[in-house]
Amino acid sequence: MDYQIDHNPERNLFTTEVDGRTAFVQYAIHNGCLDVLHTIVPGPIEGRGIASALCQAAYDYAKENNLTPQATCSYAVAWLKRHSVS
Repeated sequence: MDYQIDHNPERNLFTTEVDGRTAFVQYAIHNGCLDVLHTIVPGPIEGRGIASALCQAAYDYAKENNLTPQATCSYAVAWLKRHSVS
């Protein structure tokens, strides 16, 4: 499913709103890497691929800006293992 994902670079956030609830990925950029720190999806909207879409948006942004993808967040660590990001 496609979600409208917004990027707020001033706050290091990718966000989307689904059914009136906001889900987000928070990241940090350091040493040429984009590190996903937190992936938050409220319980009532879990299981719809929202976290995956947010990670995809963050790592697409990393690729576009020649940043190496990293993950501190446990969800993002697993996501990177499942997806080819180069």
